[in-house]
Amino acid sequence: MKNKSNYPSNSYLNNKAGANATAINLKKAKLKWMLISLLTIGTLLVATKLFAAENLFEKNYKAQNNTNLVSLQASPDTKMYVSNHKDDDNISMLENGFDMMGSSGFATGEVPADLALQHAKAIKADTVLVYTKFGAAKTAASKMAVIKEAAKKGGGVVEDKDLKEDPTQYDYYASYWAKLPAPLLGVHIIKLVLFAENEEEAAANKKVNTGLKILAVIKDSPAAKAGLKRGDTLYKIADVELNKPEELSNVVRKHQGQNVAIEFERAGIKNTANAQINTRN
Repeated sequence: MKNKSNYPSNSYLNNKAGANATAINLKKAKLKWMLISLLTIGTLLVATKLFAAENLFEKNYKAQNNTNLVSLQASPDTKMYVSNHKDDDNISMLENGFDMMGSSGFATGEVPADLALQHAKAIKADTVLVYTKFGAAKTAASKMAVIKEAAKKGGGVVEDKDLKEDPTQYDYYASYWAKLPAPLLGVHIIKLVLFAENEEEAAANKKVNTGLKILAVIKDSPAAKAGLKRGDTLYKIADVELNKPEELSNVVRKHQGQNVAIEFERAGIKNTANAQINTRN
């Protein structure tokens, strides 16, 4: 018969069982913690993807017209420029042979400008111009209105969070541009309409409300070579009177490849010039 002392005591067995149970519980707790951590990371990744998926430049994009203008290149090397001279930039883009496809505008917190480039590539723009400025600060009256509204909702109690300043807001604007084919004439125009307070003035204005104002002249175009400049008013091309934008389009298409006479006004003085209209296949 073996010596009883060679066997583990009951207290030893109980302690060992308790230790094993503790180890198992620790493993379970560790596994549970790992699962919670993985779920948390997964949730954060999903949230990040959802945030990244909402491109505010894309969400707030508005096309300039219905011509479905896109780059002439199948895969354009889209360029992005950050500026703060929107009006001058618009004229410069027109003079360099681009036309605006559309624009995005919104106000929010910090947004990476690269998202504008991302959207520009998606719509096949050649260039995107991005503008950012600080949003308007709240006035004392508007802040007081926020506090009053918070007190109203909280039964007369205003919490600390209601008194905190709002996060910095920015105004964002982006314009998207595509390079145009070589122009027939090379001018961007607008029809100016004189305001009339009554029928008599309207009748009088109708007699003088002729011509098309030039907003921009494309560089190296027939119009530029003919000496036309921004601010000139076009009256006639090839003896065709110009009162509507479509009349200009029609006459230059009709006279492709021809040398035509142009009547225009600059600084109140009537002038004439000749332009060799381009041809287009």
